[in-house]
Order: sequence, then structure tokens, then C-alpha cells
Amino acid sequence: MQLMKPPAFEYVAPATLDEAVVALADDDAMVLAGGQSLVPMLNFRLLAPTRLVDITRIADLDYIKDWNGGLRIGALVRHHTLETSPLVKERFPVLHAAMRLVAHLAIRNRGTIGGSLCHGDPAAELPGLALLLEAELQTTKRTIAAANFYEGAMTTVLEQGEILTEVRLPALPVGTGWAFEEFTLRSGDFALAAIGVLVGPDTRIAAIGANETPIRLNCTEAHCKDLSNMDAILEAAREEVSPNSDLRGSADYRRHLIGVLTKRALTVARERAA
Repeated sequence: MQLMKPPAFEYVAPATLDEAVVALADDDAMVLAGGQSLVPMLNFRLLAPTRLVDITRIADLDYIKDWNGGLRIGALVRHHTLETSPLVKERFPVLHAAMRLVAHLAIRNRGTIGGSLCHGDPAAELPGLALLLEAELQTTKRTIAAANFYEGAMTTVLEQGEILTEVRLPALPVGTGWAFEEFTLRSGDFALAAIGVLVGPDTRIAAIGANETPIRLNCTEAHCKDLSNMDAILEAAREEVSPNSDLRGSADYRRHLIGVLTKRALTVARERAA
């Protein structure tokens, strides 16, 4: 049996952020963080960088800190750390709850928040949650709103040599209700569809697996001023998404799931709102 192996590359493990930026000057260099998405793509030769820059030894990128009632999260914070952090659970329970649904424990122990956001899989939880929580993404060059981070499927606005260093989550209003609902064929699989909801002074809805990028359902949110008109809200949600068909489910099926999950999430979030 022929084993899948990545093409040859140079491996660099800088100790500082400045060293990492220099190492990424090569146009074909790529950042390695948790490696849970990158390494399989290398093994299948979907990517062929000439240099991998392993940033996991840069200790300055692994932290969770207070930020005006919100949080500053270093790009190397692991999924499992988000799942078990008391600060995350207290201030962003929707993030805490969603992290428990990410893949399997072994992957959550290795995968990083920065790696997931930069990989940008439209079926992954963290990119959609970044939109829901209106995250600010700090890089070595600039601050980028999560709403402006994705250009297309698994494509971000990051330039060559630019490294995501920090994720900032603004504080939520007191009494905000929340919910995260997803549907998978098996536990640990990527979701066929998922919905995150916040209900407070306004209503936010983010959809995952429903577009070539994660998406805020802005038109649907506009219908949520009257949550009693659920039929109109669900119709708006189904019309606002553009899911793809694949072996796991058709576009119509995913669109149906978006409606079902939106109803569930709005109902739960409204009950949790103070």
C-alpha cells in the first residue's frame, strides 16, 4: 500500500514573532500552528509549500486575558483550552458550548483558534463564531473585523508574511441569551449545518456550512424585531443561505436544516435572555 506523504519542505521553528515574520518572507512559505487541517492537506498534496514555519514555540501567543469585560485570546490557544476556560464559560458561553462540539478530544488538544480561523473551513465552528461575536482579529500588520476576514472558500485577506496574533471579543450586553445548534451525521464530523444565535438588545445569527464562507444572516436578523413571527424569520433564513450539495447532503437539505436549527436556536436563546 502506498502511503500518502507530503512533498519535501524546509522546517523552521522560530522562537519569536519577528523571526517568524522573516521566515515567512518566502512566497511559498506557510504557517504551521496546530496542524490539524494543514497536515492532512499536505499529506494529500493539496498544498506544497517550500517552507513550513512552526509558530508553536512562540509563548507570547498563548493566553486568555480580560479586555474591558470581553476577552483577548492569543492565536495559539487550543480548542480544549477554550472549552475548559472559566473565563470563556462566564463571558461567552456560546463559545464554550460550541467548542465541545469540535471534532474529537485529540483534535481539540492540538487545534488552535488562530489555525482554525485562518484555515477558514466554512463548516468549522470558530469562523462562524467569530462573526457571531463580532471579533476583532489582530495580525502583525493590522486589525481586521471578522466580517471582513474571508474572501471566499478557505480564503482570507491575510497577505504573505502576515500572521494572526490575537482574537479580541467585545463584551456582550448583560442578560444576552445565546444558543448554538448544529447537525452532524456522526459525532465529531464537520456539521452539515450549524446556527449560532445571540438575543439581547439586538439579535445576531451566524450560519455555518450554509455558504462558501461563514455568514451573518443580516436580513434574517432584521426580521427578528418581532420574534413571534417565526415563519417569516425562518423563510428569510432559508433564502439568505447558499449551501452546496455534496455526498453528505444536498443544498436543499442543508437549507431545510438551516430553518430547523434557526428555530431551535432562537427559541433557546430567547429563553436564556434575562
